[in-house]
Amino acid sequence: MRHAYSTAHCELDLPDYHPFPKYKYRGVAEALKGRLEVRPAPAIAWEALALAHDFEYLHKLQSQGLSHQESHKVGLPWTQSLLTRALHASGGTLAATRDALQTGLGMNLAGGTHHAYPGRAEGYCLFNDVAVATRNLRAEGWKGRVLVVDLDAHQGNGTAVCFESDPSVFTLSVHAERNYPLKKEQSDLDVGLSDKATDQEYLQALEPALDTAFAPKPDLVFYNAGVDILHNDRFGRLAVSLEGLAERDQQVFERVKAANVPLVIVMGGGYNRDPHVTVSGHAQTYRLALETFS
Repeated sequence: MRHAYSTAHCELDLPDYHPFPKYKYRGVAEALKGRLEVRPAPAIAWEALALAHDFEYLHKLQSQGLSHQESHKVGLPWTQSLLTRALHASGGTLAATRDALQTGLGMNLAGGTHHAYPGRAEGYCLFNDVAVATRNLRAEGWKGRVLVVDLDAHQGNGTAVCFESDPSVFTLSVHAERNYPLKKEQSDLDVGLSDKATDQEYLQALEPALDTAFAPKPDLVFYNAGVDILHNDRFGRLAVSLEGLAERDQQVFERVKAANVPLVIVMGGGYNRDPHVTVSGHAQTYRLALETFS
């Protein structure tokens, strides 16, 4: 039986009214029981984070945390539980990456924290887990080409900056053009969609984007499988159905399978006004991956 990593064991201290969907991490782990073994994501070492993040930023987090102004930019109040959970989320992605290189598929039921820059936190994200995992592979001597397929509803601005000077990494971001972040960074390929884009509009834009992204054959694919593209998401601005989400995932998985390369899936965003839809969408993605790569 395959396994995945989860931060469901990590508490996060938030006021009850806060829109961050901490419920979904435990909910997705529960929904996938019996399909895979869910393991607690390990905490990542600070030395591993330092390969992708600035020393001054990491030292600040360790010694004093974020200021009130910085916490406002992140959208989450600074607590020790926030830091602990972020350490485990990035640790889960690094562990899943090593799984992918060994077995072809690695899964983290967390991560996809693509708004984190090398030197600052933004948009619910403290550490850029995909950048951290990639830099650690490089430090261990792995020299392959990396493709980041980011299909969260928000542009992967931090990821774009983390890899902007690295020609061995191709970053694709398909997102709602008018969505957060207001100031977009430059990925290798950005595809901005109009508000309320439906299944047909989304999938028509995705296919040529994947053609371009997979043209220089990668040796490893990271897939940020955010489900905030679904209709009625609190922050997504798009209108994709659960069926459209499955078609999106299937397109990505079939490309990976055809290229015969390892795949790492990270969770990304999902903030539906109906919590059941958020959990169902994420669980559907991982179930489809298990079926495709069984």
